[in-house]
Amino acid sequence: MREHSELNNPVGNVDAYDKVGSLATNIADGFTLVAVGDLIVSRALTRYQHAGFDQLVRILHDADVTFGNMETSIFDIRRFDGSPQAEYGGAYHVSSPELGPDLKEMGFNILSYANNHTFDWGVEGMRETCRALEQNGIVYAGVGENQSQAGSARFLETPRGRVALVSFASTFTPMSRACDPAGEGPGRPGLNTLRLKEEIAVPLAMLDNLRAVRDALPNFNSVNSDPSPSRVTLAGVTFKTGEQVGYCYQANPSDVANILRNVRRGKQFADFCIATNHGHEPGNWCQQPPDYEQAFAHKLIDAGADAYIVHGPHQLRGIEIYKGKPILYSVGNFIMDDLRTPVGADMFEEHGRDPRIHTDAEVSVEEMAKQEETELGFSDPIFYESIIVVSRFEHNQLAELRLYPIDLGHSKRFANRGIPSLAAPEKAKSILARLKKLSRPFGTEIAIENNVGIIKR
Repeated sequence: MREHSELNNPVGNVDAYDKVGSLATNIADGFTLVAVGDLIVSRALTRYQHAGFDQLVRILHDADVTFGNMETSIFDIRRFDGSPQAEYGGAYHVSSPELGPDLKEMGFNILSYANNHTFDWGVEGMRETCRALEQNGIVYAGVGENQSQAGSARFLETPRGRVALVSFASTFTPMSRACDPAGEGPGRPGLNTLRLKEEIAVPLAMLDNLRAVRDALPNFNSVNSDPSPSRVTLAGVTFKTGEQVGYCYQANPSDVANILRNVRRGKQFADFCIATNHGHEPGNWCQQPPDYEQAFAHKLIDAGADAYIVHGPHQLRGIEIYKGKPILYSVGNFIMDDLRTPVGADMFEEHGRDPRIHTDAEVSVEEMAKQEETELGFSDPIFYESIIVVSRFEHNQLAELRLYPIDLGHSKRFANRGIPSLAAPEKAKSILARLKKLSRPFGTEIAIENNVGIIKR
C-alpha cells in the first residue's frame, strides 16, 4: 500500500488523517470492477433471446462490482401519481417495473443515478425509481431528499471489500438540483450536481468584433459592461481571449469542495471508492473531455477515489491511468433500447407532431433527425459502438484493464436497436483503434489481443 505522503492528503494534517483512517486501497487480491456507460432501457432483456447478449451478461456477473449509469425512471405509468415535467433532460425516459429485477439479473449491483434524466418525471419518478432499485438490492448514489443525502457516498458489501460510490452530474436540468435546509426553509429533493461556468475562448480580433456588436445593441447599459478588457458578455454568453476558439469551464468551488469531501469520507468508510460524473460537456459531438476535467479527475484520485468513471457524451473518450488508478473519460453507452412510451406532450409539440396522429416512435426518429442537423446526432453509428471495461486489482494496485468492444446494433430496425453484443472482429478493431488514438494524449498505451484491448499497469 502507498505511504500517506504519496496521497496529497486533502485533510491537511497527517496526525488527524491517521486518526480518521487511511485513504489507501484495501481490497483482496483479484478484486474486479466492471464499468459500462448509460443504461437507457425500457424493458426486461434477460428473458428474451437477444443475440449475443448472454455473453455480455456473463462478463457482468464475473465481477465483484458491476457499475452502470441509470438513465431512466422505473414505474408503472398506469398507477403513477406524478407527471412528465415541463423541464426534462431531452427526452422522457421511462421503464416498466420489470426492469428492476432484470438489472439485478444482468449482474448490476451498483448504479449512479445523478444525470440530466433523473427528474424527467419529477420527484415522484425519482422516488419510485429509488424504491425499485432498493427492492432489488441494487446500491445507487447521487440523489436524495436533500443535498446532504444526494452527495453522500453509498456502500456495497462484496467478498473482497466494501465499495463506496459518490455520484454527481455536471449536466442536469436546473430544477433538479438538490439543496439542504436553511433556517426555516426545508431541503429540496434532487440530485448531486457539479455546476460549471461556461465561457467561449476566441482570438482578440473576434473579441473586439463581439464587443462592437454588444455596444451597438439598443438599450445597452455601459454600467453592466465587463470590467475586464479580455471578456465580453453578449446575449448571456461570455467570451474571453484565447489562442483558439473553444469552450472553457470553471467548476463551482463549493460543489468541488463538497464532492471531494464526500469522496474522502466515502473512502474512510470503505476499502475502495468510485467517483462518477454524468457530463455532456462540451457536447455529444466531442471526443475529448472538457478542459477542466483532467485536473479535477486528479483531485478526485488524490482525495481517495480508486476509479473515476464518466458517462454522458454517449460516445467513447480516452482512458488515463493516474497514480495507478483508472480514469475513464467516457464509457459511452451500454444499452440504448429507448422504446419509451409515453414520451410526453411537450416532446410532440417540440418536434411539430400531433399525438392524435403521430406515434411515439415517430417523435423519437424526428428527435434524432433534428439533432443530426445541429450536431453529431444519435443516428450516427458512433453512438452504437462502445466498450465494457474490466479492471482487475492485485496487491491493492491496478493490475490490468480489459476493454471488450460492443455493438449496439445501429443497423437494426427501431424495435431491436440498442441492445449490445460483442462486436464482430472488424468493428472491434475499429472501436479499439479509435480508443487507442483518444487515449494516447494521456500517455496510455492499449495493446490488442484477440480483439480485446488490454492496458497493463
